[in-house]
Amino acid sequence: MTPQRADVLRRIADHLGAMRPGHPLRVGVDGVCGVGKSTFARDLAAAMGQTDRPVVHLDSDAFHHVRERRRRQGHLSGRGYYEDAYDFDALADRVLRPLGPGGTRTYAVRVLDFASDAVIADETAHASGDAVVIFDATFLQRDELRDLWDAVVYLHADEDAALARALARDMTALGGEESARAAYESRYAAACRIYLDEQDPRRRASIVVEHTDPDRPQVERLT
Repeated sequence: MTPQRADVLRRIADHLGAMRPGHPLRVGVDGVCGVGKSTFARDLAAAMGQTDRPVVHLDSDAFHHVRERRRRQGHLSGRGYYEDAYDFDALADRVLRPLGPGGTRTYAVRVLDFASDAVIADETAHASGDAVVIFDATFLQRDELRDLWDAVVYLHADEDAALARALARDMTALGGEESARAAYESRYAAACRIYLDEQDPRRRASIVVEHTDPDRPQVERLT
């Protein structure tokens, strides 16, 4: 990890560590496909681990809808990915609200086994009152979720840079470079454009990081 990346993560970890809302701190890491959300969230969780707060990082793959629901508008539909990829109702009702004011602090660890497409109904854990719970996924500031976060880190990157990283990551799984590029253009990048147009997530996030070059990120906003 470069010194510049470590410094940005440390600044954000210190900022979040000082937040004491009276319940577990619910932190979303948001951004378009390929921006580096999962790696950033893991690194942020590690940086938060240097504070005196217990940290939980939830896997966003475990909060998808089942495959049939994800593909009901067509497997290459951008609108379908935007509306049907994630089970945000479950995220809200089984994670964010229980962790929020007056909640039980008992939350779902996952609602789907992504590999087998099996629904999971009974995997839960209990968070301490001072825990920091980090969840990374695209579309986290949609209307139904926006007021349930205590802090949102939005990672911004030039579209071409994000696309290049996404293709390098998913090329094999999507059948090679040509198939991957077509899938991203018609489905994933298209869904992200819908999100950017409808929700303006960069403006609404409490923390914004310029992440075009993950080795040289820059904090744009920290509130």
